[in-house]
Amino acid sequence: MTNNIFEKSVTDSLINRINQLTPTTPNQWGKMNVAQMLAHCNVTYETTYENQHPKPNALVKFMLKILAKPTVVGSKPYKKNGQTAPHFIIKESKDFEAEKVRLIQYLKKTQELGEEHFHNRESHSFGRLSQEEWSTMFYKHLDHHLRQFGV
Repeated sequence: MTNNIFEKSVTDSLINRINQLTPTTPNQWGKMNVAQMLAHCNVTYETTYENQHPKPNALVKFMLKILAKPTVVGSKPYKKNGQTAPHFIIKESKDFEAEKVRLIQYLKKTQELGEEHFHNRESHSFGRLSQEEWSTMFYKHLDHHLRQFGV
């Protein structure tokens, strides 16, 4: 994989892109404003590091592994205006600066923990993932939304 989120240069590049955003950066597709997008991207890390989103039951987790996992950890880019899990939907107003700071902190934490920390680690929705799958999931989702806002 070419964009390994665990490499400092890749994380730094993502942070540089995030830092190009402003509270008024317009979206190029979708319904979220920039602050909501940052909060939406934080959900990925909340499910990894915090215990604030309920885990899916066994049946739902099985269905996610079969139906969603190939899209989430596969190499094909996400489609514009794709469907997302309910806990990723952000409709309320969010504080741009607070969400931006949180996202950058999560990125730094992920990079510093490194790929060995994530190798064969249990994910919130998909079971055990390889370090490559974790990296793809983290990078691809954030890259998709940064492109949504033109950075």
